[in-house]
Amino acid sequence: MYQAVGAPGSRLTRVTWMLEELGQPYQIVKAKQHTEEMLRYSPGGKGPALVHGDIVVTDSAAICAYLADNHPEKEMGPKTPAERAHLNAWLFFAQSELEAPLWNKLKHRMMLAEAERVDVGPWTTAEFTREIRSLETRLGESQYAMGDRFTAADVILGHCGQWARGAKFAIQSDRVNAYFDRVLGRPALALAKAREAAI
Repeated sequence: MYQAVGAPGSRLTRVTWMLEELGQPYQIVKAKQHTEEMLRYSPGGKGPALVHGDIVVTDSAAICAYLADNHPEKEMGPKTPAERAHLNAWLFFAQSELEAPLWNKLKHRMMLAEAERVDVGPWTTAEFTREIRSLETRLGESQYAMGDRFTAADVILGHCGQWARGAKFAIQSDRVNAYFDRVLGRPALALAKAREAAI
């Protein structure tokens, strides 16, 4: 059985959502960032982590890619080398571009020591707006990141969308909002949230 390690309501939801989409049994191991418990699984003390037998995988995008590869019958990962490159491009974009302004704003609003905080609001708003335009172009007329098939990329992108909406970032694109509505309305995400809330 898989173990999903991290703090409920954080990027851990990407892992539990993916596991629900795959229909896999799993256990949630609660562990806050930088605690002794989290350091057992992640050298930097950051969650989430996935434990699968003797294997420990860190970083939510890497975990989702690993899970997709482990369950090819669910078709949430690539089928060809070209698709792998396309999926990786989406995962890298989601974490290095789309998520970056969200994470920066959160750090400077809540996580850094007072003396380290600066007003990053204007920059994060401008950067996020640019990345939403990029996401709109990348999606084109597709229902999902990889076309008509829901994949691991949509889990990561969708969670970024949930985070952005919760943080009141304006998403100035009907196409992107429709995409986020589509992926965030999936039953597997609701199940993952309920499972996290229960612990």
